[in-house]
Amino acid sequence: MGAELAKTYPEARAVFDEVDAALEQNLSRLMWDGPENELTLTENAQPALMAVSLAAMRVLGEKGLTLKGNIVYVAGHSLGEYSALAAAGALTLADTARLLKTRGRAMQEAVPVGEGAMAALLGADLGRAQELAKAASQGEVCAAANDNAPGQVVISGTKSAIDRAVALAPKFGARRAVLLPVSAPFHCALMQPAADVMREALAGVKIETPAVPVVANVLAASITEPDAIRARLVEQVTRLVRWRETMLYLKTNGVGTVYEVGAGRVLTGIARRFDGIDARSIGTPEEIEAASTALAA
Repeated sequence: MGAELAKTYPEARAVFDEVDAALEQNLSRLMWDGPENELTLTENAQPALMAVSLAAMRVLGEKGLTLKGNIVYVAGHSLGEYSALAAAGALTLADTARLLKTRGRAMQEAVPVGEGAMAALLGADLGRAQELAKAASQGEVCAAANDNAPGQVVISGTKSAIDRAVALAPKFGARRAVLLPVSAPFHCALMQPAADVMREALAGVKIETPAVPVVANVLAASITEPDAIRARLVEQVTRLVRWRETMLYLKTNGVGTVYEVGAGRVLTGIARRFDGIDARSIGTPEEIEAASTALAA
């Protein structure tokens, strides 16, 4: 992950070096050589994914593509919101790496392994997913965690409540319910200990006004004020990621093209489910060169 960028562009390699230095960890070697089971630990995966996104952004910047000149909003899904803030200059790269390391560790430690779970509901809208979560809770935590796209909602909570929800899902309009291979139940009330950790961590970090507005996960609306950004990042740990509404907000405000910058193409696929939005990925040298040409035109 990110090895091709580092090999092709010195400025991308510099990003990975800066992240390694900030974390006092050779994260880049872990990303490129493994072992995979160590890389996929939440405390490593979160800063690693951010590093790839920021490496690609650094290269685009060296090619003369600036946020103010080419981009009107930034947004990121869950941990990607930190990447978006760093790309917009609200957080330094080093602070972002350290915050995500802390966030990943805190989220993993908030709930003992095996006691929480998440499931994707396919074919159910947010309202029906929330009804299902309520029916399945039976006094335990069960809540909508990610409203990703029309007909794609993820629920999160205790393992027993999520198991009940999966069994009940067809009665609430879900075409299919799939348990997700995650290490913790993210974006629900069980993550409150992690939110408390992040409140303290964020209190000690300087946040600047971003170069362009950031569409916050918990608001599905743009913010620029540093203290508001800080508060929303704390809330984000336990609350619903309103990604479907984020895409609609962008569309309503005149955005016709979105770029997913970094590793993977999951968000590109989601964005293409919204009429009127052209979605493209920027994660490889070939995609960077294509985007540079398109954005410079």
